[in-house]
Amino acid sequence: MSETAQERDQPERDEQERARRGRKPAMETRDVVGELLRRIGEGDPARIAGLYAEQVDWQVNWPEPTHPAVPWIRPRSTRDDVVDHHRTLAAQNVPGQGSATIDRILVDGPDAVLIGETAQTVRATGKRFSIRFALHLTVEAGLITRHHVYEDSLGVALACTA
Repeated sequence: MSETAQERDQPERDEQERARRGRKPAMETRDVVGELLRRIGEGDPARIAGLYAEQVDWQVNWPEPTHPAVPWIRPRSTRDDVVDHHRTLAAQNVPGQGSATIDRILVDGPDAVLIGETAQTVRATGKRFSIRFALHLTVEAGLITRHHVYEDSLGVALACTA
């Protein structure tokens, strides 16, 4: 093969190598997301948090960092905070009346975006909310390092206030 032909084939080989390397993180990410959904379905906060790194970039798209009527909405940054989030969420809502559906899971390397809908009945008010959401996760070394939620915060707040 002439040097010119090798040079001509190099971009294709580079692209194939990038694609080969890109598949593994995407599969790892998809596997971690699948396991996260399974553990959330089981409802064990400590097992859910076990999929998160010790330090987590955690954000919820609320106008303020906390909300007095919605105790699970507050700044978080550690695996222990993830445990607390799921315990608090479970304690504030009526058991057996929550639901979630995932319409799409989009994976690009270490990043995943889940699009879906969740519904809960708030224990303190008896009001039910049903909201659409997008959840952006980043997986690094098999652990979730980013958890950003975009949801209808007003719908949740209205259900949580008398």
